Amino acid sequence: MTSADNEAAAGRVTLVGGGPGAPDLLTFRGWRALIQADVVVTDRLGPVEVLEDLGPDVEIIDVGKTPGHHAVPQEEINALLVRHARLGKHVVRLKGGDPFVFGRGGEEVAACRGAGVQVDVVPGVSSALAVPALAGVPLTHRGTTAAFHVVTGHTRDGEAVLDDVAVSCVTTRTATLVILMGVSALPGIVRRLLDAGAEPTTPVAIVERGSTPEQRVTRAALDLAAKRADEVGVSSPAVIVIGDVAADGVLEVPGERTVGERSG
Repeated sequence: MTSADNEAAAGRVTLVGGGPGAPDLLTFRGWRALIQADVVVTDRLGPVEVLEDLGPDVEIIDVGKTPGHHAVPQEEINALLVRHARLGKHVVRLKGGDPFVFGRGGEEVAACRGAGVQVDVVPGVSSALAVPALAGVPLTHRGTTAAFHVVTGHTRDGEAVLDDVAVSCVTTRTATLVILMGVSALPGIVRRLLDAGAEPTTPVAIVERGSTPEQRVTRAALDLAAKRADEVGVSSPAVIVIGDVAADGVLEVPGERTVGERSG
């Protein structure tokens, strides 16, 4: 075994899915990893409030994207995890949602394993499931739909891309379509679905800042969804749900703040 191998073996990396944002949706296993960490590499999403409860000796490295500040490239994040682990430290990579649901967790695991660094994954509560539920939008509902499909609306070139399966979910109304990171792409998503034959009256629910005190739900028919989102100032992070389960009144949530508009 080489000297580098010995150093790698001394440290380790734990990928922790932090859930959609509310601190109490972080799992106990995730919290236990955090309180045992020497270094925490974090995004802006997820339960960042819990970092205030960590010891003063824990190094916290923010690699997330905020307004006016670009995210650290993924390759640099990978190298950061490996470098600190090779110094014999327990490194926790705190991510929003679940690391393996559009979280690039697989790339980080591969980078650690390729460098000979021990790496473990703590699953998180995915925003794709939790955020609609907290807003009273069931992804499946007896008598309405029995399946759902999760996609990302974020692409490198900024264009909205829905595969044929995603489009079919909406046009045939056989499954709920859940879109993460799709706010900026919403106009293109709407055009794609309408051009494919989706009913203009198909219900859409957009849940902003799910699980936080600022959670807000905007509802509209598909043909008006992008217009309504622009009017009320919908912003990221948000989860978009398209399908019959998104209709107002499918489930009643006392005190829910809803902005809605019907198709004209």
